[in-house]
Amino acid sequence: MTAANDSLEFENATYRKVTWRLMPFLFLCYILNYIDRVNVGFAKLQMQQDLGFSDAVYGTGAGIFFLAYFFLEVPSNLLMQRIGARFWIARIMVVWGVVSACMMFIRGTSSFYALRLLLGAAEAGFFPGIILYLTFWYTRRHRVKMIAAFMSAIALSGVFGGPISGWILAQLSGVHGLRGWQWLFLLEGIPSIVIGLMAMFYLDNGPGKAKWLTAEERALLLQRLREEEELKKQEAHVQHTFIGAFRSGKVWAFCLVYFGFVMGNYGLGFWLPQIIKDTLTKDPWRIGLISMIPWGLGAIAMIVNGHHSDVTGERRWHIVVAGIVGCVAFAVSGLPGISGVAGIIALSFACMGVMSAFTTFWALPAATLSGTAAAAGIAWINSVGNLGAFVSPYVIGHIRDTTKSMTLALMVLSAACLTSVLLALYVTRKTNGPERSTAPQTAIR
Repeated sequence: MTAANDSLEFENATYRKVTWRLMPFLFLCYILNYIDRVNVGFAKLQMQQDLGFSDAVYGTGAGIFFLAYFFLEVPSNLLMQRIGARFWIARIMVVWGVVSACMMFIRGTSSFYALRLLLGAAEAGFFPGIILYLTFWYTRRHRVKMIAAFMSAIALSGVFGGPISGWILAQLSGVHGLRGWQWLFLLEGIPSIVIGLMAMFYLDNGPGKAKWLTAEERALLLQRLREEEELKKQEAHVQHTFIGAFRSGKVWAFCLVYFGFVMGNYGLGFWLPQIIKDTLTKDPWRIGLISMIPWGLGAIAMIVNGHHSDVTGERRWHIVVAGIVGCVAFAVSGLPGISGVAGIIALSFACMGVMSAFTTFWALPAATLSGTAAAAGIAWINSVGNLGAFVSPYVIGHIRDTTKSMTLALMVLSAACLTSVLLALYVTRKTNGPERSTAPQTAIR
């Protein structure tokens, strides 16, 4: 009994060591990634007037980023698996940081579209690459918690990025002849370049090459990963090959589930500053401070939901209930005549629901795919799902130009979440009880 306890304690200590080594750094990388991706929402508060953009032009430019994502994420993940995560993640970060900083040179519609498309190409592969990278270190027993912790950077990027972006717009506009939105792109692009260069030296391609682990720790991690791969091969529902990932009906269903939740997430990410400006205050600094509220609550909710899902081993209802919360909250926020304060409260619940749903969602494909199929399938789900991030700002921009209101746009986001909830219920309909967190898991939840 003592030997078993010692073994379990050693295993837990090893995973804690890995987590403290990897997760803070990956977390920082994703905060920078998401800030550079959605800071155009704050830049819009000045840039739209300076350059004469309509809401439709802004929405198209915000979303066109994800067209490059769609075409390049699968090749990027396959290349990362072949070349190695350390070099590939560093390369992605440095290039996107350079392109993000170059957004300061936007002069009109064409350059706006071109640089957003180029930024999407530069960032393609980062998120699915990190999800794949976590499978090089963690078994599924630990992975949902790690994914939830990693993805909480989405919400926390709003907590940190909003006030910073608002301060830059308010304080630096006119300094050295540059507008605040130009300073915003420059100053928020540089950190990605610096951290990207650090990633080359800090990250390891997997446990086998990690010099900061002891031989015993490396052996344990590699053994647990081999055991999981063998278990997956025994499960009829698991796909292992590149072609198998694209032939799987579940993979395509996952794409659609993710699509709807992504629409809700990026509807908030790209349009929340404008909603606050329309309903509460026009001061950029105050807009940044108010934007912290939904994202801060979203960060708390997604971590709590992911942790509870991990402890109980249940996935289905953690996704579905969170999605329903997002659906209802978006609908309430779009009610005609709702006050600005009530609208922000409703959008805070929408953020909590959407964040909680799609962080727990990633446990499903991670449990379904293995080997080359994991690299291709995870990237494909993210690619197709992120087309929702093109559709969302594009549709909202045209709706605002047509109706001069956010009411219909918010109802569209509500419908997107509802569709994802119904699809999630369908794709997870064959469940036979909770996974056991103390033993290898064999069923999709």
